[in-house]
Amino acid sequence: MSDVVERFMRYVQIDSQSDPKNEEQVPSSPHEHDMARLLGEELRALGCEDVVVDEHAYVTASVPASKGSEGKPALGFCSHIDSAPDAPGAGVRPHIVHYEGGDLVAGIVDGEPIATSPAQVPDLEKLVGQDIICSDGTTLLAADDKAGVAEICALIARLQANPALPHPTLKIAFVPDEEIGHGAALLDLERFGAAWCYTVDGEAVGEFNYECFSACAAEVRIQGVMVHPGSAKDVMVNAITLAAEFDSMVPAFERPEHTEGREGFYHPTGISGTASAVTLSYIVRDFDGESFAGRKAELERIAAFMNARYGEGTVTVTIRDQYRNMAERFEGLEFLIDYALEANREVGIEPRVVPVRGGTDGAQLTFRGLPCPNLAVGGYNFHSVREFIPVRALETTVDLLEHLVAKFA
Repeated sequence: MSDVVERFMRYVQIDSQSDPKNEEQVPSSPHEHDMARLLGEELRALGCEDVVVDEHAYVTASVPASKGSEGKPALGFCSHIDSAPDAPGAGVRPHIVHYEGGDLVAGIVDGEPIATSPAQVPDLEKLVGQDIICSDGTTLLAADDKAGVAEICALIARLQANPALPHPTLKIAFVPDEEIGHGAALLDLERFGAAWCYTVDGEAVGEFNYECFSACAAEVRIQGVMVHPGSAKDVMVNAITLAAEFDSMVPAFERPEHTEGREGFYHPTGISGTASAVTLSYIVRDFDGESFAGRKAELERIAAFMNARYGEGTVTVTIRDQYRNMAERFEGLEFLIDYALEANREVGIEPRVVPVRGGTDGAQLTFRGLPCPNLAVGGYNFHSVREFIPVRALETTVDLLEHLVAKFA
């Protein structure tokens, strides 16, 4: 195996799944400390300086500049060590499938193939004849984002083995809990010391992101009036019924299952309660700032309509902003985009600028003052037991990173 493949196969077997039920604690899962400690040891073995593994499972390190580039501004790379809680994540057993066309079968579970068809992922037609890493079909693979971690570590190993390769000082950050919205929130940017940064946390090779959703979470609290159903006429206000009414007024065709590209959405993510009180949870997303503000206002308008109908205080909407579209902050920094696109072309990839229909650590870091677009890692079907990544994608991404750092030297 190449260095990056060996690292990746090893890293994904370490359970570091984040826990949305414990999001007030960082890291949300004690397993993330296991991954952080291992990476600290490996970065030290690679000759990195200033290696720190802190109590929150943040791992930071520096790679000294190549000769002649010591005075250049430091360049950062960031990936996250947690895997998504959307599918089983413990006990990952990666294996390599030589893909010969048709359905890509990750494994057989309870007698049924866990497969991805070319109709589901059209890029499979380009991967015929390649080796592809999958899980065994019982868990996700954790290429999101242990592929990014492996690619960054493989780049460092390459630079240390070949001192003549040009690069500025590199600042490395591996962070926990990105999958549950925390990400790089506790990264001390002044101590980190990078002038600009890239997250390595995208999807298919060639994709490049400097635009993402603006995002908020909305909690809708509905207070009913509960009495004995035998004497409920004209008195009872059933919170479950009102919750259904509220959701019916949220635009039906502006949901994730009906939108794509730069179209925003409302996404109901949870419901709990009884006839007395119900809580609805939504996430709201949009690329356009004005439209994003309009979506938040729409939820408030629905609440006002229902309060006028059923009484003030029946519906309460609480909105918590999460992150903003990082494209708002790249004016004058177009070279960060240009360098990444050039590096793709230099390794034989025609890049595609794709708006992220989600968030990255880069959005948070950009708005905190560290400009940070997002590079692809090469994987597909993230957050799923059908997740996979081609071997060639891992290796090509390391080549791309080598070309990219040379531009900053």
